[in-house]
Amino acid sequence: MTAFEIIQWFVYLFASVLFVRGLHYMNSPKTAVKGNHVSILGMVIAVIMAFVGFFYDTEGKRFTADFNVTALIVVVACILVGAIVGVRLATKTKSTDFPQLVSLFNTVGGGAAALVALNDIMNTTDDEVSLVLLITAGLGVIIGSVTFSGSLVAAGKLQRILSGKPAHIPGKTFLTLLNIAAIIASFVLLCAQPDQRSLWAIVALALSFIYGLLFVFPIGGADMPVVISVLNACTGTAVAMSGLALGNVALIVAGALVGASGMTLSVLMAKAMNRKLSAVLLGGFGGDDAAAAAGDGPQGTMKETSADDVAMQLAYAQKVIFVPGFGLAQAQAQRDLADLGAMLEKKGIEVEYAIHPVAGRMPGHMNVLLAEANVPYEELVDRDDINPQFPQANVALVVGANDVTNPAARRPGTPVSGMPILDVDKAQHVVVIKRGRGTGYAGIQNELYFQDNTQMLFGDAKKELEEIIAALKELDA
Repeated sequence: MTAFEIIQWFVYLFASVLFVRGLHYMNSPKTAVKGNHVSILGMVIAVIMAFVGFFYDTEGKRFTADFNVTALIVVVACILVGAIVGVRLATKTKSTDFPQLVSLFNTVGGGAAALVALNDIMNTTDDEVSLVLLITAGLGVIIGSVTFSGSLVAAGKLQRILSGKPAHIPGKTFLTLLNIAAIIASFVLLCAQPDQRSLWAIVALALSFIYGLLFVFPIGGADMPVVISVLNACTGTAVAMSGLALGNVALIVAGALVGASGMTLSVLMAKAMNRKLSAVLLGGFGGDDAAAAAGDGPQGTMKETSADDVAMQLAYAQKVIFVPGFGLAQAQAQRDLADLGAMLEKKGIEVEYAIHPVAGRMPGHMNVLLAEANVPYEELVDRDDINPQFPQANVALVVGANDVTNPAARRPGTPVSGMPILDVDKAQHVVVIKRGRGTGYAGIQNELYFQDNTQMLFGDAKKELEEIIAALKELDA
């Protein structure tokens, strides 16, 4: 190795250390922002080093001005376009749309990793090609292609461009297994016939693209958080494989971190929703039976209430549990909920926030929102710890949470069957703030809304919370 190559290796290693450190800081909401900044610094250093390497002639072992000017212009243009688009997306995207944004980032990351690996396979000479390169680059092509198409479909479902209901694909199991067998065969042939590596790499790419579609289309919106976690892990794994093929330590470490953390999160999310991760990887779970049952709904009527009545119930309660959900995030009402909680605490009322792992569109969504509103972290109680407390709660105030409170999950035959829920229905009185009478993301009505102890307050969460706060102030006047 030349002096420059040694320096480059250590710079990439330093960037990798920053990635690891940044991930460590994200263990706590208090240091998460610092973790983002540290990780960004590592990525900037890695990109700059890669750009400097563009001017280094590895064969001549020297820096040179003899390089492809067109390629340089394309690289610089792509960096500028990517930076502008990335900054705009980050600043303009609402927090409620972050899951779609993550899916789009997975699409770009998976596609980029697949193309880098494909380029490495096709442009490596016969003298330089090795089995290790074909294995790592081949896996990069396969995993990256699955991530690209699967994430694209997931983003479409989350944005409601595509239906959030599980898609019925005739012969899905047979087609999925056949597709997996064909991918494995193309990968084996890629490694066994290096002289035909370009052909088999393209075949593997196309088959993997199809598998990504078979993987995500049959999955309904209620299970999409697990899918996002799995695809995120796939993105990291594809990047790591491309890094192994290129011998780039920064890509290897960054990809391994994303892959390992994403898979760990996937296991935890699957457990939280009582789903088998193996079923997810085989392309769809929840079953066609669940999709067929989506049309069945509870019978009865919803009882409506007013902000004044809700304020009266809260004022005379001893214990209140807030249940935040996606509707809270959509209305950007987290600060209003925090203000309401603070008012009740000043009156000597015990207040806690019930946090379900998938109450938003992505893991930790509610934790981040409420931390932003300065809600004490000790008041955020996980599902397993809060569920036994609902029977003692005088009022459970549900703000925009839907599928995670649906008692239908306790019986088979529904799209949410088996998913652990918050036992809101066991509270003495339940008040649900909801924008309208529509169904949740799973596509079914919530049985909670039709129970005798439940009252509905229809309207924008922020507006209704403001009216409740105003009514409480009048009671104290």
